[in-house]
Amino acid sequence: MKVGILGGTGPQGRGLATRLAAAGHDVLIGSRSTERAQVIAAEVGQPDGSGRIVGVSNADAAAAELVIVSVPYQGHADLLSSLATELAGKIVVDCVNPLGFDQQGPFPLRVAAGSAAQEAQQLLPDSTVIAAFHHVSAVLLNDPTVDHFADHVLVLGEDRDAVAVVCDLATAIPGARGIYAGRLRNAGQVETLTANLIAINRRYKTHAGIAITGVS
Repeated sequence: MKVGILGGTGPQGRGLATRLAAAGHDVLIGSRSTERAQVIAAEVGQPDGSGRIVGVSNADAAAAELVIVSVPYQGHADLLSSLATELAGKIVVDCVNPLGFDQQGPFPLRVAAGSAAQEAQQLLPDSTVIAAFHHVSAVLLNDPTVDHFADHVLVLGEDRDAVAVVCDLATAIPGARGIYAGRLRNAGQVETLTANLIAINRRYKTHAGIAITGVS
């Protein structure tokens, strides 16, 4: 599969690009600056015997078969609105966490639509929006010494076939597993849980993830 990552030059985007390319997917790292995307693609490198990583503009990344949105929430709505035509008819995976930070630490931002994923679906009525990849540590994704993840990736959406595609994509990351976690209306608490994980990471100096018990 050819996967485009909007905002792919950030830590989460480049980490997902590395892991998905290692699983055999061709990845287009998108950015507002094509030059920056090309620099990051060169830094990430091409995992031997696997998919290719290419730096392109966000508009070109939107031309991929499946597109992941990995941008700061502040630019979320404007970017998706500008690419609604390019993203029509596609699975769009939103992994954006609307968070703020102050002296007390991370906290969730209020989103009028209920969540970033629901906002994305409103802005992209002709796309199938799936929420996923909110809790996988960017630090671990970018660490070449980490070859196994114990994370469950919570995947939410209305279209079960699209959910299955994204679950398979998550499971391509060694050790990780995609888990259906409900409809898109439940994405809000999944996104905001990231604030708790960041607080845990800071307190215990770790890179906490999510594991669901009782699922065989």
